[in-house]
Amino acid sequence: MTRWKLTIEHDGRPYVGWQRQATGKSVQQEIEEAIGKFSGETVRLHAAGRTDAGVHALGQVAHFDLARPTDGKVVREALNAYLRPQPISILSAEQVGPHFHARMSARRRRYRYIVLNREARPSLDIGRAWHVPYRLNIAAMGEGASHLIGQHDFTSFRASECQAKSPIKTLDRLDIASDDANLVFEVSARSFLHHQVRNMIGTLILVGRGRWQPEQVAQALAARDRRAAGPTAPPDGLYLVGVDYA
Repeated sequence: MTRWKLTIEHDGRPYVGWQRQATGKSVQQEIEEAIGKFSGETVRLHAAGRTDAGVHALGQVAHFDLARPTDGKVVREALNAYLRPQPISILSAEQVGPHFHARMSARRRRYRYIVLNREARPSLDIGRAWHVPYRLNIAAMGEGASHLIGQHDFTSFRASECQAKSPIKTLDRLDIASDDANLVFEVSARSFLHHQVRNMIGTLILVGRGRWQPEQVAQALAARDRRAAGPTAPPDGLYLVGVDYA
């Protein structure tokens, strides 16, 4: 039995999310079925993170065990052939040791959130960025974001259905850069609460619009109450960029 590590890119728009659901297509299901067609085996994929419906991935990582002898190039090319025309691409497939676990072995997860900040509605970026047509104060947003860095109780930025045992998380990075009409948020931590990134972005947009002062982000964090923070940003602009294991 060989354990395989997959690095996966996908467009989240056609799917109910990563995880198999009772109804609707999931990324997990599509890849598991492709593995079955290739190998004749029934496998279970374990991912580094369960992305929501509409969330994209540039570097999702998952693993599975396969009895059939093969090599990484064959696995990658066979799965991509069976996945076509789904907007899912296997970027790499590599053998790993039996103790590797895509979720449990991860040391850091890196996300990107893209905001299209212009008055004109999107055409090419529909479903791939959050369109915010209002002028945003990036400096104020950066000041607000600084209050979130470090170890905190992130209850105020946690979805009500979050199943994490503890709301305590350590946010390593929350940077904001402007690229023409795009605002790009780079976020990283070992792990995140459900909707944490989207709730932080939604709150920072309030700061950018001048509806909140930067210090109100710290006040919302200290409240430990979801009602104290801003709205949940849509999934469109969120990308799982990569997962680090060392």
